[in-house]
Amino acid sequence: MEFSAQQIAQLIGGTVEGNPDVMLSAFDKIESAGPKALTFLSNHKYAHYLPSSNAGAILISTDFQVSEPISATLIRVNDPYGALAQLMTMVDQLTNPQPVGIEQPSFVAPGVEIPEDAYVGAFAYIGAGAKIGAGAKIYPQAYVGNGVSVGEGTIIYAGAKIYRGCVIGKNCIIHSGAVIGADGFGFAPQPDGTYAKIPQMGRVEIADNVEIGANTTIDRATMGRTIVGKGSKLDNLIQIAHNAEIGENTVMAAQGGVAGSAKIGSNCMIGGQVGIAGHIAIGNKVNIGAQSGLHTNTPDGAVLMGYPAQPARQWMRQQAQLTRIGELIAKVRELEKQIKSLEN
Repeated sequence: MEFSAQQIAQLIGGTVEGNPDVMLSAFDKIESAGPKALTFLSNHKYAHYLPSSNAGAILISTDFQVSEPISATLIRVNDPYGALAQLMTMVDQLTNPQPVGIEQPSFVAPGVEIPEDAYVGAFAYIGAGAKIGAGAKIYPQAYVGNGVSVGEGTIIYAGAKIYRGCVIGKNCIIHSGAVIGADGFGFAPQPDGTYAKIPQMGRVEIADNVEIGANTTIDRATMGRTIVGKGSKLDNLIQIAHNAEIGENTVMAAQGGVAGSAKIGSNCMIGGQVGIAGHIAIGNKVNIGAQSGLHTNTPDGAVLMGYPAQPARQWMRQQAQLTRIGELIAKVRELEKQIKSLEN
């Protein structure tokens, strides 16, 4: 499948500089793209690749100033990364049509209605009382428990497990290995040193347009709900504990953990391996750097790094000072010698 640079520009509202008739049939990185590939530049630290790039065309910002000759055709847009996402979505929809129908062997409990445009893959299980929305795709070996609600257009990939009573909104994506609605970590200490399990009677509610990465786990509430808000995106290998709440349009990178009853606001950006303690509240539009640990409430708009987390600028100053510890220790020892000499 090929498109000219001019056709692509028309699709995304861009303007062409260079050969509008160059034909493009692939996407690639700016440093390795060939003459048939479309690439992009959104981060200026990669600008040094522009003069040497062999790409057929490059998506570039309307306000980027080119200082050296470039052989590639440029397609100027307001947001190169957003335009690339739009184009790749179009190509994906054209080249990877979604399946429909019910494959066998699979199990659909009596009374559960599967819409004509939905898909249930081989060896999938759909329990009693489940509700499957129009256009939903449930891939092979997925498990949808009793009373689960799956919204319109939602995709549940192979091997994902959704326990009883959980609610998944419209146009969500649940990747392979994800577990939604397993028991929260609730145990009551006993006088003899053992632990009595506390039944987890709540559920998980995932709003519309949420994406859950592979092998991410979201525990059901002890009572009430564990919530992931509309438009939020969770990476692979994340643990969300019972009764936690995540607001709308919050993104969280891999290997993070959110402890029980923590509340995270909307439009937050949380780096990889971040740990969030239980029963704290994080405000809206908070940015948290990778490997940080939060133990206290956080106001709106905070930018945090470190363990324990602190304002990012303060943390970076401390890290810079740590590199001088050896030098400072040597100076202190020298001063101690001088003081001892004076005392003598």
